[in-house]
Amino acid sequence: MKTIRSRTDLAINGAAPAFDEMLHVGRPNMGDRDAFMRHVEDIFERRWLSNDGPLVKEFEGKVAAHLGVKHCVAMCNGTIALEIAIRALGLEGEVIVPAYTFVATAHALQWQGITPVFADIDPATHTLDPAAVRKMITPRTSGIIGVHLWGRAAPVEGLQAIADEHGLKLMFDAAHAFTCTHGGRRIGSFGACEVLSFHATKFFNSFEGGAVVTDDDELANTARLMRNFGFSGLDQVSYPGTNGKMIEIAAAMGLVNLASVDDVVAANRANYHAYRAALAGIPGVRLLAFDEAERNNYQYVIIETTPECALSRDALVDTLRAENILARRYFWPGCHRMEPYRSLFPHAGLLLPATEAVAASVIVLPTGQTMDADKIAVVGQVMRTALQAD
Repeated sequence: MKTIRSRTDLAINGAAPAFDEMLHVGRPNMGDRDAFMRHVEDIFERRWLSNDGPLVKEFEGKVAAHLGVKHCVAMCNGTIALEIAIRALGLEGEVIVPAYTFVATAHALQWQGITPVFADIDPATHTLDPAAVRKMITPRTSGIIGVHLWGRAAPVEGLQAIADEHGLKLMFDAAHAFTCTHGGRRIGSFGACEVLSFHATKFFNSFEGGAVVTDDDELANTARLMRNFGFSGLDQVSYPGTNGKMIEIAAAMGLVNLASVDDVVAANRANYHAYRAALAGIPGVRLLAFDEAERNNYQYVIIETTPECALSRDALVDTLRAENILARRYFWPGCHRMEPYRSLFPHAGLLLPATEAVAASVIVLPTGQTMDADKIAVVGQVMRTALQAD
């Protein structure tokens, strides 16, 4: 890693990059390889690859126990889990969601003929603003999908109060929030159900996968039917369904990684505090803080550019990427500016000022098991040098 003393040392100005290999946001966190290979050997011996195998059942039980919920219904990915949860809840008409989220949250509704109605966010938390949600309720509204972002909980109590008042169903997209808490309670048991993603880039992965977690027996049973074509017996189809099953090899990876969750949290937390030190005092950027009174997974290191920033957000991203620091602009430009929503709701941005401001200012920095304090110090020095006063 090079020494950076002035702007002439920056790669964007012609110098060599700070890193020979790219530093990624969301490089997979990996558990014990030997433990995984033992599961693989068992899979070969059993010749049971899919269809509710023993590893899937073990995985579901351990995830449910970890989160303190009655049911975990494992799926092939988080998007299918969202679609099945939405259908199992009987959502229809319009459903209120944030536009500041990964587009799958909106697509899971639109794909099923349900209109996603975008409500604005709280600029301090980046999650749904309950006051904005109230403004978007119409006679066609059937539910609300809150999104726990960056591992920080959505306003659970505020959204639940609105749902109860208007007779709406409430569920949560918890793709970012595995093992995190809200009010000391593990995220996973709020609302009617919550949906997890175990994609490779998430804090906790099963190669690819997802789940619906809930304390509702009937909802869990419906989700189980729906993920397996509606089969309730060997030759008995009793419900419309699809193929949303998790396979055994994915469950094997999930079990191995679940055993390493605390180690990954510790590594991410160390990185987060290293970033706090490396970015301290840099003008024009603000690090999004975690509530240390809650359990966090620290999977996302988020900074926002402020009006005082010497570079635009995009120019700063370009500066970092020139050094092979692959910073990302999550979730720019917002779902409302992606298709088909941009064409369907061309003026949605007028009702989403906080969403637009946050989407234009956020940068996600690399973290995870492949990062360490030395690398983070260099990231900080790149930013400090790029943003220093002339």
